[in-house]
Amino acid sequence: MILYRLVFIFMPAVICMAFMWAPPAAILGDASRILYFHVPVAWVSVVAFIVSGIQSILFLVSENKRKEREFMAYNSAAAGMVFTILTVITGSIWAKLSWGSYWNWDPRETSIVVLMLIYIAYLSLYSSLKEHPNRGGISAVYLIIAMITMPFLVFIIPRVYLSLHPDTIINREGKIHLEAAMRITLFSSIVTFTLLYGYIYRLMNRISRLEIKAEEKHYDI
Repeated sequence: MILYRLVFIFMPAVICMAFMWAPPAAILGDASRILYFHVPVAWVSVVAFIVSGIQSILFLVSENKRKEREFMAYNSAAAGMVFTILTVITGSIWAKLSWGSYWNWDPRETSIVVLMLIYIAYLSLYSSLKEHPNRGGISAVYLIIAMITMPFLVFIIPRVYLSLHPDTIINREGKIHLEAAMRITLFSSIVTFTLLYGYIYRLMNRISRLEIKAEEKHYDI
């Protein structure tokens, strides 16, 4: 789709906006510019795992296209795993710049790592069940449970405990307090990274379909 290809235009624009147009935050200074990459990859990691959970539900409730639902769930989780790793990396860089240490066992840092481990376990489970006849069903149930668990790890638990996370700048009293240029840059980056995920996810699904067709032709021979 042409929409996804717009990422090749939007991504350079967002990078320029992040480093040259948006002003630095009053407290964090230029270190705040990592916000325009950390928040979007964190957002996409959540979106990707929701998609994998939805595909898993469709796999279980529908008899049609089950093989396709299976690899679509896997591909979204695999893509989400990459974005989760990027979330941890960018978050650690932000922690170093803001708090003087790459890792502080902050509730938000810990929760995203736990989420990452959950999906590492999924990828390991899926790989280990390669010869199992019900691999798709077992993996789908795991992803659905993981999708249900994810909001508690990402949105609830980090807000229950005191955190070093700079909510006072970004989300004080439930409202976003950013200058107009910063707000536009942040939301533009979120849209761009979402499109990037969609583009990558679409390519992964096309590759999976071609692999299945190649296997079917091989067995026909």
